Amino acid sequence: MADLSGWGRYPRVEGRLLRPRGAAEVRAALAEGPVIARGNGRSYGDSAAQPAGTLDMRGMAHMLDFDGRTGVLTAEAGVMLEDVIATFLPRGWFPAVTPGTKLVTLGGMIAADVHGKNHRRDGSFGRHVDWVEVLGPDGVVRRASCSENSELFGRTLGGMGLTGVILRCAIRLMRVESGWIRQDMRVAPDLDAAMEIFETAESRYAVAWFDCLGQGADLGRSLVMLGDHADVADLPAARRAAPFVTPRRRRKRVPVDAPAIALNRHTLRAFNSLYFRVNARKAGPSLVDWDSYFYPLDAILDWNRIYGRRGFAQYQVVLPLEASRGGLAALLRTIATSGRGSFLAVLKRLGPQESAFSFPMEGYTLALDFPVDPAVLSLLDRLDDITLAHGGRHYLAKDSRLSREALRKADPRAAAFAAHRREAGLAGRFASAQSERLGL
Repeated sequence: MADLSGWGRYPRVEGRLLRPRGAAEVRAALAEGPVIARGNGRSYGDSAAQPAGTLDMRGMAHMLDFDGRTGVLTAEAGVMLEDVIATFLPRGWFPAVTPGTKLVTLGGMIAADVHGKNHRRDGSFGRHVDWVEVLGPDGVVRRASCSENSELFGRTLGGMGLTGVILRCAIRLMRVESGWIRQDMRVAPDLDAAMEIFETAESRYAVAWFDCLGQGADLGRSLVMLGDHADVADLPAARRAAPFVTPRRRRKRVPVDAPAIALNRHTLRAFNSLYFRVNARKAGPSLVDWDSYFYPLDAILDWNRIYGRRGFAQYQVVLPLEASRGGLAALLRTIATSGRGSFLAVLKRLGPQESAFSFPMEGYTLALDFPVDPAVLSLLDRLDDITLAHGGRHYLAKDSRLSREALRKADPRAAAFAAHRREAGLAGRFASAQSERLGL
């Protein structure tokens, strides 16, 4: 038996961990009870843990084919995104959509239908998936795409592994001329100013760090980082001969779990204030290497230990565009008043998306981390009420404590998704601790 948890280290699940090397071993595991596929364990809660059988898919991690004309990569689901970048960025290709960490598998990215800093322009990861091969409840492997088994394809994108085990996929990379990002950091003194930057920006990428403990005139003060892939002509002359060579970051490690007393309203307020002031002085255009722009936290190994041994919960919701200003303000005021803020507080603008069960919709999404304790769990319940009142919904790849009642109220698609799983014979075959908690 293994001690299983997501990146948030909360909750923890005792379960049987299996490491299949091919479809035959996945079928054998499925015959013994419900299973759930697990990538690199970077979903935050219990969506990749099943006591009866959790399948560690990293043993199926071969890149199978690449078309240098179209940028289509065919690979097994356990391939890591960082390996895709290491292999293809030197050839001039980069993921069309990436989450905030490269330490994820392709299968996990599909199951969560991850979004990035460019969702408004380029959509979620699923838009750049040509097909997936999914092992179903009968042990049959089916290829699904927009034109073949399209219903399975649509439900697998963002389906959290609950439509079957993703074995292989074909994804489209995009052409880039360098490994550098033209960044433009802008200072927003409040929430309205931050949203104005998002609404008027013409860059491919846009993301904001915001001070979640700011109050009054400082409510929502932010550092908005706009970005575009740099062309060779944008680089200093000395870099143009080797445009994909970027500084190699030295990784640091958090060696121990931080004591709970280290995270309090005083240390959080001091950190947020200092971080805002220091980085506001760096505002303006600059060239930033791809790793620093997209994956700043990957340079700190085991950074989840900062929140202590009890773990943390990430709270990520999206609010519809018309309700975003009022909803974000209400969420931020409640968080600031509680004093239970976050070092990592991120705001992004999402574009329109229609899907069977993926997270994004047109509006604004914010994500914050909270060390787990009874007071925080009570605070998150209050944030749920605000989210529901403004028509928002939750990101299941980050969820660790949502109730099934709140999910049903926030996302009417959940009931239809659960009904389909029952009717198709999926519910008893593919299940996670999260799906059982949420009644999916």
